[in-house]
Amino acid sequence: MKTLVLDGGLATHLEALGADLSDELWSARLLLENPALIRRVHADYFAAGADVATTASYQASLPGFARHGLDAAEATRLITLSVELAEQARDAAGGGLVAASVGPYGAYLANGAEYTGDYDLDEDGLLAWHRPRWETLVAAEPDMLAVETIPSYPEARAIARLLQETPQVKAWISFSCRDEAHLNDGTPITEAAALFSGDPRVVAVGVNCTAPTHVAGLISRLTELPVVVYPNSGELWDAENRRWVGLSDPVEYGQAAKEWRELGASLIGGCCRTTPEHIRHVRASVG
Repeated sequence: MKTLVLDGGLATHLEALGADLSDELWSARLLLENPALIRRVHADYFAAGADVATTASYQASLPGFARHGLDAAEATRLITLSVELAEQARDAAGGGLVAASVGPYGAYLANGAEYTGDYDLDEDGLLAWHRPRWETLVAAEPDMLAVETIPSYPEARAIARLLQETPQVKAWISFSCRDEAHLNDGTPITEAAALFSGDPRVVAVGVNCTAPTHVAGLISRLTELPVVVYPNSGELWDAENRRWVGLSDPVEYGQAAKEWRELGASLIGGCCRTTPEHIRHVRASVG
């Protein structure tokens, strides 16, 4: 399978371009306030060599927009706009794919739960919470859905049920993991990945928003489907001082991407704190 290069951190590049993302809506706020900047970020990643643009819908949800005073019609319009902006950048670049981001319930909670899987909803509640945005994104007709940063087994089960409800959709499923073998809630990644094994609509299963040091071990446990990996840069968040600590070298990141491809990953990109420069080196490393 040809290696597809994904984009890097959307919020990271938005902040580098001057956006203030301190609001709990995070990058989704720019859908309302500065959609042109989102389109520019997509364009910059295509220019760096990405094959896939991931939309600014990770933090976007009907309940999240409702907390900010927007009605359902306006929230639906903004979620649809996230796909349109990526498509506009794709067309201007002369080609590529658009993956509509489906972030976890924890992103809506905005309390770090996507890194623990500690939720206040069960599987049925998660299914009901995800469904409106899922249906909106499917109706926008992206090339696929990017189901991202899923930290828990109940949420993975809810996603599997949504896939059954929408047989026309293709998707990749990407988990957030705490080590080389487990989701953030402690579920073995092999158990979570098995929910999607044999489903022809699942284009890949893998990991994102995870330390790059864990990626090789996680890939070794994912053998039934094509593998997607797009970890964080390798920097660590100092919560007490609210700053990133450490430095990730884009050249080293690109070299790691080559290793991930050799181990079996066929969709490779970056998550938090990765930039167009990281993706440029991924592109150079994987061809």
